[in-house]
Amino acid sequence: MASVIFSLSSFVLITLGVLSALFANPSCSTSRRALDLHDHVLQMQNGFKVTLKHVDYGKNLTKLERLQRRIKRGRTRLQRLNAMTLKSSASPDSHTRVESPVHAGVGEFLMTLSIGTPAKSFSAIVDTGSDLIWTQCEPCKNCYKQPTPIFNPKKSSTFSEVSCTSELCDALPSSKCTKKSCEYYYTYGDSSSTEGILATETFSFGDDDLSDVSIHKIGFGCARDNEGGGFNQGAGLVGLGRGTLSLVSQLKEPKFSYCLTSVDNTQSTSTLLMGSLASLNSTTSSADVANIKTTPLVKNPSLSTFYYLSLEGISVGGTRLPIEKDTFALGDDGSGGLIIDSGTTLTYLAEEAYDAVVKEFTSQMKLPVKDAIDTVGLDLCFELPEDATKVEVPKMVFHFKDADLELPGENYMIADSDVGVICLAVGGAGDMSVFGNYQQQNILVLHDLVKETISFVPTKCDQL
Repeated sequence: MASVIFSLSSFVLITLGVLSALFANPSCSTSRRALDLHDHVLQMQNGFKVTLKHVDYGKNLTKLERLQRRIKRGRTRLQRLNAMTLKSSASPDSHTRVESPVHAGVGEFLMTLSIGTPAKSFSAIVDTGSDLIWTQCEPCKNCYKQPTPIFNPKKSSTFSEVSCTSELCDALPSSKCTKKSCEYYYTYGDSSSTEGILATETFSFGDDDLSDVSIHKIGFGCARDNEGGGFNQGAGLVGLGRGTLSLVSQLKEPKFSYCLTSVDNTQSTSTLLMGSLASLNSTTSSADVANIKTTPLVKNPSLSTFYYLSLEGISVGGTRLPIEKDTFALGDDGSGGLIIDSGTTLTYLAEEAYDAVVKEFTSQMKLPVKDAIDTVGLDLCFELPEDATKVEVPKMVFHFKDADLELPGENYMIADSDVGVICLAVGGAGDMSVFGNYQQQNILVLHDLVKETISFVPTKCDQL
């Protein structure tokens, strides 16, 4: 049996939400740069860097509480993703889908950025499964409590409402016109929603004292009516999806990457890189080149926001599991498939594949199964031997198209000596499968939107 040694001495029971929350700390160049999208200054030669922190960073929580919160958020996220899939495939009538769009929302990470002139700093959820950029705005009909003052567009000299005839308004999945303004409406699958005016503003990546990158005329939602839960970690959301309205698309950046630090270290921060800084040449050494795994992106016309990958199989302990070839395939109606997502905690697999993974781990682990669903919240756990410092666990390999990604043990096993268990950080899904952020820790994940690929590079993310 192919196995790895899982060290308990350095492992702590924590974050299933590996992307630490985004507190923007751009380090792009020594001079301040202002870029105007409408002047076609779209390629940022040096790119920029943003520091990420998890939404639970700095909170006075026990290790078990952190785990339970992340699992709960992950299941809510999965519920929303499944709602999106059902909505997109429910009817062949695309008009029906446009009338009632459903989006993922609620990621695991925050970024601090600034908006307006003069710039006002706020934190926002960062989400690779969403497109729209939005923040709460005055006058606010229904706003949740946020950690910073609500943005007042009347106090900014660069605020401009978007007309109903603009390309940005046309890119909205659901919009209407009121007094020549373009209004948007987003719902998130669990009755949460955001509603407001589409506008353009100057966004600065940094804080009020150090804004290394300022970009004019970015389209965003000026949100004045927000309902439901899940947003109050920040003052809005920054979409990094594949759609027209996302930050990535508006900047026309061909590359971006993120690198998520180990979940063992609750005080470490992660990194988001945009533009040329995301290049493998600037982030990898010659020793890493041989370990780069690259797989093509797959497009889903029904859900164009997501980054779909072609997963062809899974191995546990050297055994290729008997999973049908089309288990992770995209259906003609846009259902199924597997996405890579920064906002989902665990990896969730289609039931057939998940059952095969559970069966093989149960067979190969040399420990008795222990029910810990009520305490830990994970389905498959094993009893830890008393005073154990190391545990042998089967190797786990995800066979993406053209890329066999072998994960280190800490990317798929969670141990807690207090509860006395070691658990598999994988769950069963409904229609859509998800490669979650727990599996992505200490891996540089590069999105190349020109080549339409994603590359994985084992990286010490806290050293970037």
